[in-house]
Amino acid sequence: MPDHDIAARLAITDQLSRYARAMDRIDADLGRRVWHADGTADYGAMYQGSGPGFVDWVCTTHAQMIAHAHRITNVLVEVDGPCASSEAYVHATLRFVRDGRELVGTVHGRYLDRWSLREGRWAIDHRIYVQDMDELRDAGAPLVGSFGGRRDGDDPSYAVLEPRRGRAPRP
Repeated sequence: MPDHDIAARLAITDQLSRYARAMDRIDADLGRRVWHADGTADYGAMYQGSGPGFVDWVCTTHAQMIAHAHRITNVLVEVDGPCASSEAYVHATLRFVRDGRELVGTVHGRYLDRWSLREGRWAIDHRIYVQDMDELRDAGAPLVGSFGGRRDGDDPSYAVLEPRRGRAPRP
């Protein structure tokens, strides 16, 4: 496998991880950087439009929830010069209140993405989201509770990953 292909696979896998982080930290700027400005998103009946617009929509929606976690696995990447395609499994767990009930929604799906390398940056040109399974149930009592994670730029991960932003790591 050529070094270019390996570098592209790593860059795309990194972008997918940044996307999940952006969704969980409600970081629209980070999420938009995973897409090209003219990138598009096809989430079926849920959303059709620009990729950056989808990020904004999700951040607004997620801000109304209690908690959420996105995990991306089984990443397959095919590279063809400055273009690539990928399939990545996504598992999202969402905690929210509806009609006075605290619920947990679990979604299993796949991101089918077309990528391109522009000005040295791999980003999404077009995404098709395929939902394979979902579940909604009553949340019940928390097992342990919160350990300090936040859904914004004050999450401890920013101090570790981006210390130049002026945030000191927590002890």
